[in-house]
Amino acid sequence: MSQEKSPIIAPVDERLPISKSWIFSLQHVMAMCAGAVAVPMMVGTAAGLDHSSIVFLISACVFMAGVGTLIQTLGLGNIAGAKIPVIEGTSFAAVAAMTSIASSQADPSIAMKMVFGAVIAGGIFCMLLAPIFEKLIRFFPKVVTGTVVLIIGVSLLPVGIKWITDNKVQAAEPKNLALALVVLAITLLLFKYLKGIWNSAAILLGIVIGTAVAGVFGMVDFTSVKEASWFSLNVPLKFGMPIFDPSAVLSLCLIMLVLMTESLGNMIAIHEMVDKEVTGKNIKRALLGDGISTTISGIFNSFPITPFAQNTGLVGLMGMKSRYVGIYAGLMLLVLGFIPKFAALVGAIPKPVLGGVGFAMFGMVSVGGIRTLSKVQYDGTKNGVIVAVSLGLAMIPLANPDFYNNFPSWVQTIFHSGITTGSLSAVLLNIFFNEIGKKKLSNNDEKVTQKN
Repeated sequence: MSQEKSPIIAPVDERLPISKSWIFSLQHVMAMCAGAVAVPMMVGTAAGLDHSSIVFLISACVFMAGVGTLIQTLGLGNIAGAKIPVIEGTSFAAVAAMTSIASSQADPSIAMKMVFGAVIAGGIFCMLLAPIFEKLIRFFPKVVTGTVVLIIGVSLLPVGIKWITDNKVQAAEPKNLALALVVLAITLLLFKYLKGIWNSAAILLGIVIGTAVAGVFGMVDFTSVKEASWFSLNVPLKFGMPIFDPSAVLSLCLIMLVLMTESLGNMIAIHEMVDKEVTGKNIKRALLGDGISTTISGIFNSFPITPFAQNTGLVGLMGMKSRYVGIYAGLMLLVLGFIPKFAALVGAIPKPVLGGVGFAMFGMVSVGGIRTLSKVQYDGTKNGVIVAVSLGLAMIPLANPDFYNNFPSWVQTIFHSGITTGSLSAVLLNIFFNEIGKKKLSNNDEKVTQKN
């Protein structure tokens, strides 16, 4: 009797026992936690929320990171979800636009209602656009995606610098600068000497060690950790019914285009790493997953959900292709989202400590953009002009935050973010130089061919 051959299981669908994969899953959680809590801290501070409310936001964002990760790794049938080991979280790319919306209102409650209204609308916009976005891929070549990622990294670097001065534009305290530099030095040493999967945990370990050093010198206040409860629920619409302000909604919808472009790049990269074919359907399901997660996120007091770039790199570093690593990581994040003490503990980290690792954490985003741009052809093209002009326009609000103050409020909301400005410029200039020019060249070639 011939034995029946067992079906071949693709590496991405290989079921792994938790006893074997927990370390890989924990590594993903460790790699993304610092980034996951930074967004609610920045937006909450811009809105003028008290510390307990910011702790709640952090818990909500960790909870939604788990939900988004599970949607992408488990999938929602054949409708949405990439079913690859992708780790989702609150995106840095939307920070500038959301802080602009939040800081425009004196009442913190109204500010958060406007932010969440824009997030919900942005998620719906992403779902509507997902089916046709695959057809627009030709408008997002490497010169555009690389420029966008570079601009995101450069735009976030000032955030790390402001952390050293406690989110204020002022002279740095010598002790705060010293702490940030010590943390940066520790992180660099960890990057140099840690091996294997622990090397990618250098940023989180740098934060832990830096916080311990700060504690020795009395620079950490754990009062909020003691006061925080051990368990809480993420109540939907905690701040009230969302407000759908037109200019705020437009701003987030434009940002969602950027996020979808960034997400597309991460999704394609992970597909290639785990040997899963990149198809239009897979891309559509992935972007639908982001849209659904973002819509739910706005309802559950969180922000746009997209893949985390640092975790994309971690997939390649670990060589673990199974999406079950992502599933277990999503479950971990989901559980941590119910524990306010975890959120309070993260919120108690001194900002100069975050500033120290911020140079590496945000700088690596810029490096990702540079790496992509290094594959772009510049000789005989105008791609250099696209990058140069887009980067220059993106620097306007960074160099002068008050640059657009004399313009209508909707202009301020959109262009206050250098990321939005630079991204729009990259897309439009690519169409102008590469798409339109290519069509004209093709027509001329056809005429020459006909003549010959």
